[in-house]
Amino acid sequence: MPRSRLCCLALAVLLASPAVALAEDAPTLAAATEDRANREGDAALLRLQVLLDRARFSPGEIDGLAGSNQARALRGYQEAHGLAVTGDPDEATWETLERDASPVLADYTLTAADIDGPYAELPEDAMDKAKLDALGYTSLAEALGERFHASPALLRRLNPGLGTARAGETIKVPAVATQAGLPGKPARVVVDRSESVLRVVDAGDRTLAQFPASTGSEHDPLPIGDWKIVAVVEDPTFHYNPDLFWDADPSHSKAKLAPGPNNPVGTVWIDLSKPHYGIHGTPEPATVGKQQSHGCIRLTNWDAKALAALVDASVPVTLQE
Repeated sequence: MPRSRLCCLALAVLLASPAVALAEDAPTLAAATEDRANREGDAALLRLQVLLDRARFSPGEIDGLAGSNQARALRGYQEAHGLAVTGDPDEATWETLERDASPVLADYTLTAADIDGPYAELPEDAMDKAKLDALGYTSLAEALGERFHASPALLRRLNPGLGTARAGETIKVPAVATQAGLPGKPARVVVDRSESVLRVVDAGDRTLAQFPASTGSEHDPLPIGDWKIVAVVEDPTFHYNPDLFWDADPSHSKAKLAPGPNNPVGTVWIDLSKPHYGIHGTPEPATVGKQQSHGCIRLTNWDAKALAALVDASVPVTLQE
């Protein structure tokens, strides 16, 4: 059996929930067989997404489920590596991805800081958020999800006891690489509205990294054209101006929202020469590439941080259809 399939079987055990099938119960056996096949499929997708993430072709939130962001990442990876561009994980794509032979799951020991947070539910209303000193994480699963590029639901599937975990306990997390090197020097950032992706390309237009992105809406279309990076700000304060949002509550006034991962622009703001527009993070990583934005380019917080580490004011930004 190929090594990747053995790894998928091992991952499937971690993703499984306890089940018992009686030998004399044919329907139960059939259901158990189907459930195992589904779990093995989930494990293969989890492996695929971690390998794509480490190759800097981000599938967005790693969740072990097939979706549009995974297909976009695969198409970008395949094109960059001279493979047939299908958006499906064919054998040639697996062989290329698995040149990275490192395990896709890692052990992580929870610290007291992980457990203590602090965590708190946040209000929905922007005016109520403006009263807070910080817009931090709402749960341990959310905090760990951002650190390991994973959906909270996936972390709970991998670690059924996560909700009652204590400091010193070891859990399983995606083995993502936060500082993987690039195979070339970034020359330009390209945002494709039709593909809902942001690409970092070299001087020969080869894609070095790709991230799923939300890229405007009918009310606030992506400002097509060539722009410059004016500044890169980590942990930004959000200056809320309801006059700039077509769907803002008319009772709202201007306000400042504190920094934090649940700030409306996340943990990174890359300011563009187009006034009021930028590339930024989000408090809702599951929506990236799937829901519209107010005209800006929205990435997951971890992808926005990765992009910020790759670019500066010398790298132009092209926004295109």
